[in-house]
Amino acid sequence: MSSDEKEKSSDEMTFWEHLDDLRPHLVRGAGALFVIAIVAFVFKGFIIDTLLFAPSTPEFPTNRWLCEMGGRLNEFVGWLGGLFGAEWSSDPEVLCINRGAVTIVNTKLVGQFNLHIKVAMATGLALGIPYFLWEIWQFVRPALLPEERRGTRLFVLWVSLCFFVGALFGYFVITPLSLHFFLNYAASESITNLIDINSYFSQVIGIPLGTGLIFQLPLLVYFLTRIGLVSPEFLRRYRRHAIVLLACIAAIITPPDLFSMVLVMFPLWGLYEFSVALSARTQKKYSPAD
Repeated sequence: MSSDEKEKSSDEMTFWEHLDDLRPHLVRGAGALFVIAIVAFVFKGFIIDTLLFAPSTPEFPTNRWLCEMGGRLNEFVGWLGGLFGAEWSSDPEVLCINRGAVTIVNTKLVGQFNLHIKVAMATGLALGIPYFLWEIWQFVRPALLPEERRGTRLFVLWVSLCFFVGALFGYFVITPLSLHFFLNYAASESITNLIDINSYFSQVIGIPLGTGLIFQLPLLVYFLTRIGLVSPEFLRRYRRHAIVLLACIAAIITPPDLFSMVLVMFPLWGLYEFSVALSARTQKKYSPAD
């Protein structure tokens, strides 16, 4: 059935007919996720050894950058001390994180195989979501009005872009900070950390996926503004409450230290301010008075 035929008969179709029409879109979307998962299963060395273990190594870009920044901070403190005729210095490695070797252990017979499957499925889900959403939009599109189609034609692009930007933020910023804190935390010197593979990879995979969802905030605000449930005035009025909420979120998804929380808090605050501006632009563009 063509798109025009579906549009003409959409009001006459029963629930089961709609469901039957949706089925091929779901099959193709799920098929794409499965194919990507198979490819990820084959390239396990790159995904597990290169990508997932990288945040715990000194060579990771974030870890290297923070260590270099600590060295420059030490130079600045020394220069500042010279201005006052004093010898000031700081620890040049004060910001260096994830410097030691990490030993990951497996305590179950099928633990590594299960991990391999989970990593492949998570990769297929993360990379295949754009195509899956596109298939869903293809199903919904015939039922939309022309102006609604124009307003949602970039829906898949923006959802995917926000998700991947959030996932990269979680991977490059939050993940190394969290690993450094928890890998080096000791409640007692008598306890030796033996990190289980499921615990480690749940952290490394879960954080980027979680931040990818958090970065959907602008799109959520956009659609809530379009349907009249949220306004820029409302977002500005409750800005202080939102900042407190964002601080709580930053404290939850980062290690309990001030530096990590502030490092994550500012991008989240910027995301909220962008959502306010987007809401104002959306309201102005789609206001009934226009």
